[in-house]
Amino acid sequence: MIILLTGADRGLGFGTAKRLLTLGHTVYAGQYLTGWNELDDLKKEFPKTLFPIPLDISDSDSVSEAAALVSRQTRVLDLIINNAGIAGRNIPRTGEPPEPVADAPVPERPDEGMHQDFDMMMRVYNTNALGAIRVVEAFLPLLKNSPVKRLCFVSSEAGSVERAQRTEMFGYCMSKSALNMYVKILHNRLHPLGYGFRLYHPGWVISYMRGIKSEQGELEIDDAGRLAADFYLSDEVDERTLRLTDYKGEIWPF
Repeated sequence: MIILLTGADRGLGFGTAKRLLTLGHTVYAGQYLTGWNELDDLKKEFPKTLFPIPLDISDSDSVSEAAALVSRQTRVLDLIINNAGIAGRNIPRTGEPPEPVADAPVPERPDEGMHQDFDMMMRVYNTNALGAIRVVEAFLPLLKNSPVKRLCFVSSEAGSVERAQRTEMFGYCMSKSALNMYVKILHNRLHPLGYGFRLYHPGWVISYMRGIKSEQGELEIDDAGRLAADFYLSDEVDERTLRLTDYKGEIWPF
């Protein structure tokens, strides 16, 4: 199959790309970072099936340019995997971690420490929620030409309203809830026309969501990428009702 994968530079996206390429698929890999070489090194291993493309999903012009570039190389996409996302502050395009900031003091009462960085929240929402919309609208004409027509989205348990347990990360959680609503409405509209959908919670991945590689998590990048790719490729998913499915196969309310 021919696949578009956003956020393929590193972390879950890079692990997913490796799995897809190993299985013989062609991957147009969204490359946000200019100073990170893992995707370029992977291109040497898969020169005929991996095509890195510059892509910043938070920027409409970047998405349009990427769609034009891919359209010159193929008339069809079988899968679109909306993987790119951020947890907080912008990640510099060089791949260097953001400038460190001191941790906020632990509030003595739950109603303390409630002030939010609204600029950061807008950046998170613009990437995690609106970014997926930009990608779908720009690349849907290529997906329309496929007999598969599958739209895949990386969400999170953080977007589940019913099972929300967190007491912080307002912007990230809200962005994932917004993404879930977008995918639900899109499913209502496009599934009757033959489009398939995957809404996925990848688990706690030892990844780079905050700009540096985490020291904590449940899944290494390669394992997380394998599980994610296999879910996106599976033809055994009942798509009549949109469901948020995690890496263990558990269905989450959202």
